[in-house]
Amino acid sequence: MPHSNAETAGTAGTARAGGAAETARADLAVVGAGPAGLAAAVTAADLGLSVVLLDAGAGPGGQYYRRPAAGLGAARPQALHHDWTAFTTRLRRLRDHEAARRVTCLTGTHVWTVLPGHGHDHGTGPGDGDGTGAAGGDRRGVGGASWTLHARTTRDGEDTATTVTARAVLLATGAYERQLPFPGWTLPGVLGAGGAQAMLKSGLVLPGRRVVVAGSGPLLLAVAASLASAGARVPAVVEAGAYTAYSGHAPTLLRNPAKLLEAARFGAALARHHTRLLTRHAVVAAHGTDRVEAVTVARLDRDWRPLPGTARRVPCDAVAVGHGLVPELSLATALGCATRQSPDGTVALALSDDQRTSVPGIWAAGETGGIGGAQLALVEGELAARAIAGAAPGTLASLGRRRDRLRAFAAAMAAAHRPGEGWTDWLRADTDVCRCEEVSVGAVREAAGELGAHDARTVKLLTRAGMGWCQGRMCGPAVAALCGAGAAPDRRPLACPVPLRHLARLPEES
Repeated sequence: MPHSNAETAGTAGTARAGGAAETARADLAVVGAGPAGLAAAVTAADLGLSVVLLDAGAGPGGQYYRRPAAGLGAARPQALHHDWTAFTTRLRRLRDHEAARRVTCLTGTHVWTVLPGHGHDHGTGPGDGDGTGAAGGDRRGVGGASWTLHARTTRDGEDTATTVTARAVLLATGAYERQLPFPGWTLPGVLGAGGAQAMLKSGLVLPGRRVVVAGSGPLLLAVAASLASAGARVPAVVEAGAYTAYSGHAPTLLRNPAKLLEAARFGAALARHHTRLLTRHAVVAAHGTDRVEAVTVARLDRDWRPLPGTARRVPCDAVAVGHGLVPELSLATALGCATRQSPDGTVALALSDDQRTSVPGIWAAGETGGIGGAQLALVEGELAARAIAGAAPGTLASLGRRRDRLRAFAAAMAAAHRPGEGWTDWLRADTDVCRCEEVSVGAVREAAGELGAHDARTVKLLTRAGMGWCQGRMCGPAVAALCGAGAAPDRRPLACPVPLRHLARLPEES
């Protein structure tokens, strides 16, 4: 699709072709405007690159920096976040770059595929006619080849096709929650721990008056503290792992004192609100008719099997549950980027020291390289942008050391909260695994046993598990565990639903 003649070569810009499609081009396309993508975009623009920043949300910030809509009149949105200044500082820089046309933000935009293109006649960016970055180095991350990103943009009820051409792509697509099913988890009032936090951050809404927070991972402490501070009664945080698992990582913990202080703050908040922390426990069932009314909590052995005689019933009207996060890799795996298994059992991208993927011209930062939190994402986004712009080796080395320190903590955290194999013992045959297609545990076990399916894909073909609206994001880890398959990258040509009219507009060579 042709670009507007009004655009300056090498300057981020957009145009509409015939009023039906939106096009943009730049040196760098950043997919995802959470902490990693936001840091990458402003850093790259600081160094003279033109940037297009794409995100499915209504504005920059991603899942972590969700904030209430202006109409809700929130007086102190920072009260719902940690390190709010890190976000607002970068947001101001982003707005300045937008005003100067160094960055184009495309919000409400879902990228559904990234395709290799050919060289094009970009300039080198504002103020950079010699092809070197502002740091004085060669732009080794921005080569002569190009990439084409196809997306759909939804604004004011209209869905339009969007095409972005860039010489380098940075994937900062974040993560989604890992859910392990249990009997009753489909009842109204049972929701993801991250979902409960999103309701509070963006809508100032509590999921219930008495909320049990359960699952595994440090996110639980943050969610429980936020809900309790907002007025909910949180009788218990039910943690399937044990914090004693961190004891083998003492040097790593000591190198990250800020993380220890953060945990202490959460612990103090829970104590202040009389919330009990139950480690080596899990919610093994939810009860209710029209809505959840109580949960059964049981103690677990080291492999996460419920111990007989330890069950107790806890009244509640909401359950916020999550077992960590899973990197969102749809675009990366479709491109063929190499992956690795993280200590928590999830699949993440294999990245170089400067955040390159195995595919030349494709970079990644944040949760795509393994779950590590907002601080790590900010560092990796800046590191990747500086490497793409050809920053001085000393600058990269300094950022690399910070990244490695935070990554080491993330690895310790992931290992401590990795689900044990015995969690499937709390399931019943009639428990739904795939909520979208209503596929039961019994059906998956039959496919894996009598019908001989030994991988999640075959189970999917036999049972339809994973064929629903969420495309396996909710049930994928559980299905893999039930059929005895390890975590594996899920490759698919389209990263999100796409109207056929958008596909029909593609050139034949695409």
